[in-house]
Amino acid sequence: MSLLQHGLTPRLKPLSARRSATLSVLDIGTSKIVCLVAELQPVETLATLRGRTHLARIIGIGHQRSLGLKGGAVVDLEAAETAIRQAVHAAERMARVEVQSVIVSLSGGRLGSQHFDAKVPVRTGAVTGSDVQRVLEAASTHSISPGRAVLHALPTGYSLDQQSAVVDPSGMLGERLGVDLHVVTAEIAAARNLMLAVENTHLRVEAVIATPYASGLSALVDDEAEMGVAVVDMGGGTTSVGVFSGGHLVHVDALAVGGHHVTMDIARGLSTRVAAAERLKTLYGAAMATASDERDMIAVHGVDEDERDLPHHIPKSHLVRIIRPRVEEVLELVRDRLRNAGFAAQAGRRVVLTGGASQLVGLPEVARRILQGQVRIGRPLGIKGLPEAAKGPAFSAAVGLLVYPQVSHVEHFEPRGQSGSVGLGSDTYLSKVGRWIRESF
Repeated sequence: MSLLQHGLTPRLKPLSARRSATLSVLDIGTSKIVCLVAELQPVETLATLRGRTHLARIIGIGHQRSLGLKGGAVVDLEAAETAIRQAVHAAERMARVEVQSVIVSLSGGRLGSQHFDAKVPVRTGAVTGSDVQRVLEAASTHSISPGRAVLHALPTGYSLDQQSAVVDPSGMLGERLGVDLHVVTAEIAAARNLMLAVENTHLRVEAVIATPYASGLSALVDDEAEMGVAVVDMGGGTTSVGVFSGGHLVHVDALAVGGHHVTMDIARGLSTRVAAAERLKTLYGAAMATASDERDMIAVHGVDEDERDLPHHIPKSHLVRIIRPRVEEVLELVRDRLRNAGFAAQAGRRVVLTGGASQLVGLPEVARRILQGQVRIGRPLGIKGLPEAAKGPAFSAAVGLLVYPQVSHVEHFEPRGQSGSVGLGSDTYLSKVGRWIRESF
């Protein structure tokens, strides 16, 4: 935990492209907790998923109704631990292995992005590995906002003199090397309590991954990430957004509204129990009206009635009228936040909806109208052994956690040389790393 006191979540050791591995991941959401155990086998490049070095085959899966979380953050530690333990035990039994460490997703804690850049002189005329390292260290010297933990630090592009959008500057000739660094952060308290809930079940947290990044890694094909796309992960308690452009994650945002808010609207609007409202949403819910809605009648039990009492009947159109405003509100918030952050254009008018709440009938049509772009539902790609029930958008983030170790090597965190060599302030990002290294070893 001492890492997090200095604004850093644990760092994952990169996966060797030539070695197979067994990985365990934990997608901790507001409505469900999923534990996957998978074997990762090295593969030749896949046509549409060129960034992946391994093919994952699921050998164990456990999923459990989430407890103790609200808006993606832990609000009841003991309840969250219980649900995590049950999901992990189920996956362990199926895989016949003991899970000791996990990669975890985070959707709460007000996910956000900060962008930093830096330039350094090239020492020998041609760019070497040490020049790249120096420019990354220089970009990392910026202080992040107080009370925030760094989840990801992703170089999104290099420049060499006047030439921008350089993918890999190594060996190129020039005088000044620049880099743009995208840093994804969350509130330290949210990250710390999520890690605590996991660690209290005697598991080690290997890394904490922002949910929209995981969902994008799982549900996007390379061309989409290259051309520009917004991944909108609609969960139970949060809706998070990841914008990918030029093959990189360039922006992250999150709202504390999700599918559970639709359920609560139905429970209030129809004076029924929350469990009954969830069932009505799943069986009959839709985000847009159809011609038959007035004729189709659905049975509703009042909040004080039990299953033996006679239900009253309402037209399906009444249910749609309750659901639609909330869905439109969420999508309008996503649209406005992307516009205000200046990333609407980089999303390239392409939207991939994923997460459990994206399964609502008619949602893609409403999203097309509000977000004014091409919209598709994103499901986990390039994975073997998923049961039929887990092949939908609700499992995108969980599968993305298995993809993450294949791309984690691009992130830049610890300085390779002396942390004092970059003229650091007392509380900059790298000085925290240096301090943590000194205190911990």
